[in-house]
Amino acid sequence: MQYFIQAVKIAVKALLVNKGRSFLTMLGIIIGVAAVIVIMAVGAGAQSLILSQVESLGTNLVGIMPGSSGDEGLPAAMMGIVITTLKYEDMLELLEGGNAPNIVSAVGYTKGVGTVSRGSESYDTNLSGITHGYMETEGGELISGRFFTEEEERNLSRGAVLGYTVKEELFGDSEAVGKKIKIKKHSFEVIGVMAERGTVAMQDYDDQVFIPLRTMQKLIAGVNHLGLIRAKIDDEKNIGIAINDIKATLRQQHNIEDTSGDDDDFTVRSAAEALDVITTITDALKYFLAAMAALSLLVGGIGIMNIMLVAVSERTREIGLRKAVGANNYNIMMQFLIESITVTFVGGAFGVLCGIVISYLIALVANYLGYDWAFIVSFTSIILAIGVSAFIGLVFGLFPARKASRLEPVEALRYE
Repeated sequence: MQYFIQAVKIAVKALLVNKGRSFLTMLGIIIGVAAVIVIMAVGAGAQSLILSQVESLGTNLVGIMPGSSGDEGLPAAMMGIVITTLKYEDMLELLEGGNAPNIVSAVGYTKGVGTVSRGSESYDTNLSGITHGYMETEGGELISGRFFTEEEERNLSRGAVLGYTVKEELFGDSEAVGKKIKIKKHSFEVIGVMAERGTVAMQDYDDQVFIPLRTMQKLIAGVNHLGLIRAKIDDEKNIGIAINDIKATLRQQHNIEDTSGDDDDFTVRSAAEALDVITTITDALKYFLAAMAALSLLVGGIGIMNIMLVAVSERTREIGLRKAVGANNYNIMMQFLIESITVTFVGGAFGVLCGIVISYLIALVANYLGYDWAFIVSFTSIILAIGVSAFIGLVFGLFPARKASRLEPVEALRYE
């Protein structure tokens, strides 16, 4: 133990002799470790944000999307593939057919983007064709006006409800209800304005214009299918039963006889299942990016090897002197290995500190912007980062240390 402590003191003294070179040697390790810590922390913060947003939507919601998927895979519709198997009639059957009694409300969606204008003012936004059950299912509040009714939905009404951002862009502080706007050159009357809600589950609820589903399908999008049905279940404990009822109803609607799910042309997911899928994807992305960031540790390790080889050359006479007074090959090799590990360990410690500070600043900025972003730096990631940096010091310091240990004392003492 005494030998180890003495070796560390010598290593620290050698580092302090060339402070600038020592810092540049550690820089690759510092950057690599900090990048790994930041990526892991950002990934954990993003997951906490998604979790809190899903919980804010409600854990008793079920999403029905067109296209089949595996138990944990993404539905084809979420990957940009247009599938037309989900219909307005499917939603009506779920609500009115009596085969899914645990559904208390549902909303169907057809989405798009377009330009909304008022006089000389125009704004590009998201267009959401929805059914009248939106407020009961999704929640939200109106700050003025009203939402459209079931009768207006069926009669292709040209009423529009503006998200908060759209209202501010087109009307500013002026009253919007009762005024006319144009959506893709079609005239609509503003009948309501939604209260500010922000971004939830990666969807900006304020940057939208809501119009009746049928109007969206016939007048704006020119389609007759739905992109999504979201259903509200009476109790969270009944979600499993409700999902089975939904699947059975849709199979009957689509004339699917196979009950195994292999032939299903739809996907039914609860909020919890959707969260699991998103978490799996974000985990994979997080660890992939962390692995890419860790490549800089490899670069830092090569730099450490080069510097240690230079150190061996500079201290050849010292090595010869130590061998002349009794140091053996093992002592010399351990001395240079400890120096290499000390460099990477100190660099790793600085990298962890930098990573924590940067992660904290990111969390502060995210919360300042209104996101419920948790500051999470796991103890495991810190131990792993420091451990990996020390291991790199061991691996890349081995060759210079072995070279130093094999120097002949007489030749080393004669070295100029």
